[in-house]
Amino acid sequence: MSFIDLDISELIQKLDTLSPSAKAEWGEMSAQRMVEHLSDSIMISSGKKKFPLEITEDRISKMQEFLASDKPMARNIEVPFAKKNTALRHDEIELSIDEFLLEWIDFEEHFGENENRTEQHPYYGDLNYEQWCRLHAKHISHHFEQFNLLK
Repeated sequence: MSFIDLDISELIQKLDTLSPSAKAEWGEMSAQRMVEHLSDSIMISSGKKKFPLEITEDRISKMQEFLASDKPMARNIEVPFAKKNTALRHDEIELSIDEFLLEWIDFEEHFGENENRTEQHPYYGDLNYEQWCRLHAKHISHHFEQFNLLK
């Protein structure tokens, strides 16, 4: 499977077509919650949110193999660091999209300041910039498919 290109202008253009009342093809997230969830994952990649490793060290290589593969993320997966009943941070979806853009800029600057930096993901371990981009491409594709934004 090919994943979405991480061109921030194109990502924002797609998010701008997302109606606040859009229904997901699967799962229980609202459209706005999905956007804020994507921002949450970007905050993890830029070191703003920290979570403990949820897997044993010996599983990291298998998880990183999955990350490098063309396999899509599973639908309806629940992870402890992304609670489904998380309250919305913003009053409207447009503000959530603005946050997504700002978090993306912070992510790029975070790694631009130190290209050898890594940040820990709870299921993939320490990831460098390229690995985080791969994860974001998979993750954003997963949720854009969920809300029919890949067309």
